Amino acid sequence: MLTAVNRFLQYLRVERNASELTTKSYREDLTALADYLAESRGGEPPSPGAVSVLDLRGYVAALHESGYAKTTIARRLASLRSFFRFGQREGWTQANPAKPLRNPRRGRSLPHFLSDKDVGRLLEAPPADEPLGLRDRAILETMYAAGVRVGELVGLDDADLDFAAGVVRVRGKGRRERLAPIGSYATRALRRWLRVRKLHPREPAGPRAAVFVNKFGRRITTRSVGRMLEKYLKLTGLDRRTTPHSLRHSFATHLLDRGADIRGVQELLGHKSLVTTQIYTHVSISALRKAYEKAHPRAR
Repeated sequence: MLTAVNRFLQYLRVERNASELTTKSYREDLTALADYLAESRGGEPPSPGAVSVLDLRGYVAALHESGYAKTTIARRLASLRSFFRFGQREGWTQANPAKPLRNPRRGRSLPHFLSDKDVGRLLEAPPADEPLGLRDRAILETMYAAGVRVGELVGLDDADLDFAAGVVRVRGKGRRERLAPIGSYATRALRRWLRVRKLHPREPAGPRAAVFVNKFGRRITTRSVGRMLEKYLKLTGLDRRTTPHSLRHSFATHLLDRGADIRGVQELLGHKSLVTTQIYTHVSISALRKAYEKAHPRAR
């Protein structure tokens, strides 16, 4: 089992171009299954081909009994389906025992986002007279202007910036790439940061060098972006639930509030399915309310 798990993780990294965080999540999910199977059988975990639907039903029941959230259980089931589907391809197993299992019913929570005013306060928080302040402004402006994930942001290289066209090339989940437009505010913030960045050494130099670096010249990490955001949330007194992903939520919500087409927003976010984007229609009610009050004869 553990040999098969390691082969699957290698496949994710090499062939699927999965991120380190994604690979880590799969490893944790599959290791948890192996531990459960070993404990339930009183020995070593079985080979993937010997795992049955009943084994997996018992595992899911154990997760429910242990109080795991429905979202966590659904994610673990998705990991199992992918693993055993890969096992079928490799010839480890004849069938996918995870395929018949249904995800637990769960309500979909609405994404947290900031208002226009709060976004403005956040973007103005980093000091404009310090190199790292200019970097932080460029980071926040880019995340909000382009709606990028934090992993996509830290992965940006110099060669991905096209100021003439007003876009950045974004490498999304898997191998998918997209061009994300950026506005004048983000462009100006990026240019100011790049001017002061020249004064600091970087690893490595050239077109594949990281756009955003730390004080040592190395590519900034997603955790560093999270800590940076926490600092400015505390400084401005904004909602501490706000995460880097909240800026992406704000990007999508504000576009839809102003009449953007949902399929256009889907493309800008890099969503493979429109279903993923549709959750933002639930939080973009203000534009609908204004249209209703303006047009319906009984609205007022």
